[in-house]
Amino acid sequence: MSGGTSGTAHDVLLRAHGINVTAQRLAVLRAVSDAPHSTADDVYHVVRAGLGAVSRQAVYDALGTLTGKGLLRRIQPAGSAVRYEDRVGDNHHHLICRTCGRMVDVDCARGETPCLTATDDAGYDVDEAEVIYWGRCPECVAATPAEPAGRAATGDARHDQTTTALAPRLPTRRTTRHP
Repeated sequence: MSGGTSGTAHDVLLRAHGINVTAQRLAVLRAVSDAPHSTADDVYHVVRAGLGAVSRQAVYDALGTLTGKGLLRRIQPAGSAVRYEDRVGDNHHHLICRTCGRMVDVDCARGETPCLTATDDAGYDVDEAEVIYWGRCPECVAATPAEPAGRAATGDARHDQTTTALAPRLPTRRTTRHP
């Protein structure tokens, strides 16, 4: 669905999914279509600039309705705010820059989809896998010096000793304390 869908097409889309057409819902759908991977706050600012008076709660409600009806997809990478996109109905993944937070879509492997074949599915009927790749975008790689020689270059996030707001270093094991 991604791309510059017109206001009229958005009207039709909302009605086809049994959603009442409101200025807020149209503006939210348009904002996410124009800027995929936006946070709710980003969407709120765009909608407010376009409509004038709109509450933050109205934007959150519209995002919830559109996500619930399958018109938007909600993505929540570790350590990051929830983001929204209108590319739904396919099994694609995301790549996020650890430095600037830029997120891009990555198509799932073609043919046999290894991400949908769990080694032990525990009886589940797996229909989607949420994979997020972390790294640095070409612009951030070009703008920063090479990594120190002692740093592991495995690509495994557990070896990354840096911490950013979008990708905090997560512990490799959990400890549970009992009272």
